[in-house]
Amino acid sequence: MKLKKLKKKIQELENRLREDSEKLGRLRGKLQQAETAKALKAARKSAARATASAGKNSPEPTTGAQKPGSAKKAKKKLNLSPERRAQLAAAMKARWAAKRAAEGNRTTPSDQNSPTQPTQPPENRGDGV
Repeated sequence: MKLKKLKKKIQELENRLREDSEKLGRLRGKLQQAETAKALKAARKSAARATASAGKNSPEPTTGAQKPGSAKKAKKKLNLSPERRAQLAAAMKARWAAKRAAEGNRTTPSDQNSPTQPTQPPENRGDGV
């Protein structure tokens, strides 16, 4: 390979490496900005929760079993045509039937392979034994 060609290849490689390091620096900066924005958002959210719970002053104490943001949302009514509603109902019934059948098939073999025999009520004999 000629000297001029070799120098040019080395120069191109150096330029590529410099650009990649600049690109890496930009990406790291963006990541840092995103992390700080996330932290600010979390701090703002916790401050809002604290002010909301302080202003609440409910007479009964909260048990902690329910999250503060987990209020029940009203169900949205689906605007379905009667044909589509019937089609969905049939599909769900078929799925439930398949699920029941699968559960029935799954428990049967395990009962047959169990080491203990099923207990049957003792038969009453006429002679009292």
